[in-house]
Amino acid sequence: MYAIVNIAGQQFKVQNNQSLFVHRLDAAAGANVEFNEVLLVDNDGSVKVGAPTVSGAKVIAKVLNHAKGDKVLVFKKKRRKGYQKLNGHRQQFTKIQIESISI
Repeated sequence: MYAIVNIAGQQFKVQNNQSLFVHRLDAAAGANVEFNEVLLVDNDGSVKVGAPTVSGAKVIAKVLNHAKGDKVLVFKKKRRKGYQKLNGHRQQFTKIQIESISI
């Protein structure tokens, strides 16, 4: 059984006991979060497609921890002008584990 769910503006294909990184969620580590924007549910060949979401379907996940991604360096330069600018960024992520998918 799997589902396609919208989490923090991105679509993910999730299954039971799967762990994945999503954009930072406002939930404490160890808390359960519920996602109601389920776009598709496949239950052993029985596919339900939402228009735009499947009514009554939800995905429950547990927040494992919060983490930061790798540093991305943004370097800007204009040649022959003496202009250089270096900026760094680390995206914040939340690691979640899918507990259950219900229809």
